[in-house]
Amino acid sequence: MIAVNVFDVAEYILQKHGPMTTMKLQKLVYYSQAWSLVWDEDALFPERIEAWENGPVVRELYNCHKGQFKISTTQKGYPENLSGNMKDTIDRVLDYYGDKKPQWLSDLTHMEDPWKNTQLNSEITHADMSEYYCGLQLV
Repeated sequence: MIAVNVFDVAEYILQKHGPMTTMKLQKLVYYSQAWSLVWDEDALFPERIEAWENGPVVRELYNCHKGQFKISTTQKGYPENLSGNMKDTIDRVLDYYGDKKPQWLSDLTHMEDPWKNTQLNSEITHADMSEYYCGLQLV
């Protein structure tokens, strides 16, 4: 089995959705991870998600697009590494969150316990994400 990383997930999102702001990409990657933990009981990628001022951020992904406002490719990701089940999970997240504005997504994360209960610049744990989102239903 191929090891999947955050760049594979981000590149898949960009290919499916098209160019977007880096903030929106970070939030869609976050929600993909969160819902994968709930629906698939497994993480999509191993990289840490941290609570930053503007919401959840994967530092490695941030470093890749630092200084850019909009992004159309990570130039590092290989979506073909994702399993069909992983793609289905991300597709469901995109169906629900994909049309939302970046600031709306950031504001939403600020209202949710995983970000609210994590000290800034600290890791939002898989356990915290799983526990919180397990209690929600995504339409």
